[in-house]
Amino acid sequence: DSDRHVIAFGCDGLGAGLSATQGNGVQDPLLIRFGSQESLTDFTPSATNTAGDLRLSKGSEIITAVQTGRQILVYTDQSLYSMQFIGAPFTFGVSLLADNIRIAGPNVAIAVNDIVFWMGQENFYQYDGRIQVIPCTVRDYVFGDMNNQQSFKFHAGSIGSQTEIWWFYCSSGSSEIDRYVVYNYGQG
Repeated sequence: DSDRHVIAFGCDGLGAGLSATQGNGVQDPLLIRFGSQESLTDFTPSATNTAGDLRLSKGSEIITAVQTGRQILVYTDQSLYSMQFIGAPFTFGVSLLADNIRIAGPNVAIAVNDIVFWMGQENFYQYDGRIQVIPCTVRDYVFGDMNNQQSFKFHAGSIGSQTEIWWFYCSSGSSEIDRYVVYNYGQG
């Protein structure tokens, strides 16, 4: 992130010998760990560094995270969080933005000009300080013919000069990307 911390999402706790809430070396799919500022390897919290961890409370796993100029949006399979640098002594804080948001896959969210656009499992969304459903005349066509078993292949891209967000996805009869949908955020 911009304050020079390495952040790991859905990772191992600190290991055996520590409290049960810190884990025993087993991966915790809702755990966020961050290293000490300016360090690539120091993830062990101490009184003299900024390393630490946070555990999200909603969902069963972190799907993806997207950085904006103000924050990092963290998507679980059931919720959306805002993660922000807050400084000493806690370094980062998280706040729940919504607990009924389901993102379609790990690569379908994109930040453009500090606004995040993403493909959910039932709608398209944008976040600019508030979550909004993007009106879509082809919503039923897109979400009615989508192969969610291949969602790890779905992805988003943008063409800034055209003010467009593109989502590429697999139709229900395909295991490879064979469809796309475009949203022009400049024209709404």
